[in-house]
Amino acid sequence: MAPSRRTRRDGANVPHVDVDGLALNVDRYGMGPPVVLLHGFTGSRTSWYDVVRALESQFTTLSVDLVGHGWSGSPTALERYEMSRAVDDLVVMLRTSGFERAVWVGYSLGGRTALQLAVQHPGAVSALVLEGASSGLPTEQERADRIAADEVLARKLETEGVEAFIDYWQSIPLWDSQKTTLTEPQRVALRQQRLAQRATGLANSLRGMGTGSQMWVGDRLGELNVPVLLTAGRLDTKFSAIAAEMGQAIPGARVEIIDDAGHCAHLEQPVAFNAVLLDFLRGIRGRL
Repeated sequence: MAPSRRTRRDGANVPHVDVDGLALNVDRYGMGPPVVLLHGFTGSRTSWYDVVRALESQFTTLSVDLVGHGWSGSPTALERYEMSRAVDDLVVMLRTSGFERAVWVGYSLGGRTALQLAVQHPGAVSALVLEGASSGLPTEQERADRIAADEVLARKLETEGVEAFIDYWQSIPLWDSQKTTLTEPQRVALRQQRLAQRATGLANSLRGMGTGSQMWVGDRLGELNVPVLLTAGRLDTKFSAIAAEMGQAIPGARVEIIDDAGHCAHLEQPVAFNAVLLDFLRGIRGRL
């Protein structure tokens, strides 16, 4: 069930924000300091409903469908998916929504996007929450290998369609934990969310916003001067280790590992995730 929708302070309720011809779908709820929620690859704003319900009495949440996902536009021009352009567009979205700065909460692809945004547009960030995210790949060879692998996936999307791709995507080890951490109805709902995507949008997202295509910012983590929360599921050993490593590089960062959760902790253990997130946000509310 979705949270109870609230109108904008000016009385309007317009879910799409036009950013230079790109329609970004944004769900807005609650009142208070703004918190932007960015989903992962094949996801949408709807994956944040439990988080929105937890926050909406104290914060304004802006849940965004990233370019190529959900109800946002899926242009054919690859330039609209390039990470640097995508974060520029998100900052325009924020300002169009009436805010100059926000807490950016990002999961996986959304976490990489939020981190890129914090590096490129530090003035638009009051705090940063990264779930199952990384700073990219440090070497040119690693990035080239990942670009090649993502191109194979993009072509699979374009030649075989979304359903065949989702069948493959759901079979990779990254999601093994969800066989036990999610109920059958939750797994069905997640699959339907993924199947509702468009091949063009997902393929271009892989090409423009993939881990290999984005700028590596691991050498710039020390520049972050806002409160940062890094979180991951304990069953996701790869990203738990990345969170701990990034926590050493970011001044004052807080690292929280969620028990009995895999890559998508906010879906797999929502009560624990929301408790950590709320505790972090309440602790820094005076700085927002």
